[in-house]
Amino acid sequence: MHPFMESLSDARVGVVGAGRIGTALSSALRAAGVEVVGPTGRGEVPGGCDAIVLCVPDAEIPAAAATVAGAAPLVGHTSGATPLEALAEAHAEAFGLHPLQTVPAGAGGEAFQGAGCAVAGSTPVALAFAVDLARLLGMTPFEIDDEGRAAYHAAASVASNFLVTLEAAAERIAAGAGLEPGEARELLVPLLRRTVENLGELGPERALTGPIARGDEATLERQRRAVEEVASDLLDLFDELVRHTRSLAEAKSTA
Repeated sequence: MHPFMESLSDARVGVVGAGRIGTALSSALRAAGVEVVGPTGRGEVPGGCDAIVLCVPDAEIPAAAATVAGAAPLVGHTSGATPLEALAEAHAEAFGLHPLQTVPAGAGGEAFQGAGCAVAGSTPVALAFAVDLARLLGMTPFEIDDEGRAAYHAAASVASNFLVTLEAAAERIAAGAGLEPGEARELLVPLLRRTVENLGELGPERALTGPIARGDEATLERQRRAVEEVASDLLDLFDELVRHTRSLAEAKSTA
């Protein structure tokens, strides 16, 4: 917490960027009793703030930081991969606040409840502010330094973004069984949910099931031929996933 604030309820926080994160963050802060200015558009400066959070694309953070220079003693961003040095032109104590959660368009203030939150600060005061802000929004803060930010963000992308890509691939392959995309999604998502639950409870090795886990090469070959026939452009992806899943299965057998 900054010396001039006794608690976050005393803070006036500006939010720059009216996209998904900026809109949801503004809503969540207001619901938690914080006075919020914004979300303002890019290039606008929220006035009279104790802290400003930049919710803009990564490439725009340095320019946005320069725009709000001198406007607040604390300036932060919500990027997972961008180092705090991108905020240098703000001439303020810098902090990072990256919710480890997917926030769809139209999400409300509850979007962050129960999520992890990567935090960082250029000073102990800035770090403490980020930690307190994360907790106020119902998140669990954990510190990530600049050296580890890219690896942390890559892990998040693999876990979330790539999962969506794999589901899209599964829907295309399901067309070979005569299933429309919406129908396939309705049938596959419950399987996906249970798999994620098993993963959380058991870990990757013990949660793994299917033909590779049980050494059923005949079934695996039939699957490969079906992918080649229905969506040949996905065959390289299928083969690469098989390769990595074999490694996981081998780790399971030796565990």
